[in-house]
Amino acid sequence: MSTVAVLLAILLIVAIIVCALLAYRLGQLRRMGTPVLLRELPAAEDEGWRHGTVHYSDDALRYFRLTALRPGPTRTLARQSIEITGRRRPFGTEADILEGMIIIELAPGADAEGRAFEVAMAPGAVTAFQSWLESRQSNRSQRRRSA
Repeated sequence: MSTVAVLLAILLIVAIIVCALLAYRLGQLRRMGTPVLLRELPAAEDEGWRHGTVHYSDDALRYFRLTALRPGPTRTLARQSIEITGRRRPFGTEADILEGMIIIELAPGADAEGRAFEVAMAPGAVTAFQSWLESRQSNRSQRRRSA
């Protein structure tokens, strides 16, 4: 076999492995999380929306972008730092992709870099998200540590 044929065979094997990993990740994320669309603000009127899933834990909301190959979450939002500043229905061309969803506006500071986000969810997912937020421990109820 020539070196070109060997190189092509190696490239084909690598491509198959990457596709298999992507299919596995996509299957895992769709099965385990809540489907959402997320975008970082500021953004143009109908741009920046990314499909993904969110996973809730005791201290954070972890967003996994569907098209990313990274093994961990794409964004992590600290539960104590998430503040809802508003909600709205999709308008303009957003309605084509976000039909039937509710958009929740999050105040800056939920992630480590202090960015603001919008999250589009189905109405049932919004209820679950708000319940998860409301059930967090109050900052005032935490014990103060003595020095």
